[in-house]
Amino acid sequence: MTDERNEMVRAQIQARGVHDPRVLDAMRTVERHLFVPIAYTDDAYQDFPLPIGEHQTISQPYIVALMTELLDTQATDRVLEIGTGSGYQTAVLSRLVADVYSIEVVKTLSERAGAALAKQGYSNVHLRVGDGYNGWPEQGPYDGVIITAAPPEIPRKLMDQLTDGGRMVVPVGTSYQELLLVEKKGGEIKKRVITAVRFVPMVKPKAP
Repeated sequence: MTDERNEMVRAQIQARGVHDPRVLDAMRTVERHLFVPIAYTDDAYQDFPLPIGEHQTISQPYIVALMTELLDTQATDRVLEIGTGSGYQTAVLSRLVADVYSIEVVKTLSERAGAALAKQGYSNVHLRVGDGYNGWPEQGPYDGVIITAAPPEIPRKLMDQLTDGGRMVVPVGTSYQELLLVEKKGGEIKKRVITAVRFVPMVKPKAP
């Protein structure tokens, strides 16, 4: 499906203004069809999100590329991802940074993503099942934090795990959501609205 990936990048991603060559190369390389349910394989490279079970979705390719570009990653970075989901965004990040630490609240999704990532040889990803609002402090701080579900406001604990000079990309809101780029510099927090978006809500684990 190399042709489909190349066309996806040309028509859906570059055409909308994503130009970072490292991000584009990752989007051309990661096999998105291996991260979606078999029933949706034929739609894997189309311009819309897809259901992955457990009331969750895999974001449309453009949003994955946009959020990745906004992180402005370096090869030596360590990134925290909240919401492993299908593992697709995790795979894209893993091609750009040294290590990806990814948390998923739904155990079945984490296990499925872990199997897909391992089968394809992504060895620099570290997965955990748990509460994304708490982050993964023992592995921090992180050069970047990316959140793939929408909290009502920016989680303070995740900001605390971001390095000075680090970036967070997060959709924020409930009925109306905005994708924010948040930068932490010298103790100051700068926020910039990128675009309106619609993500599934960021949830806490269910009580036992």
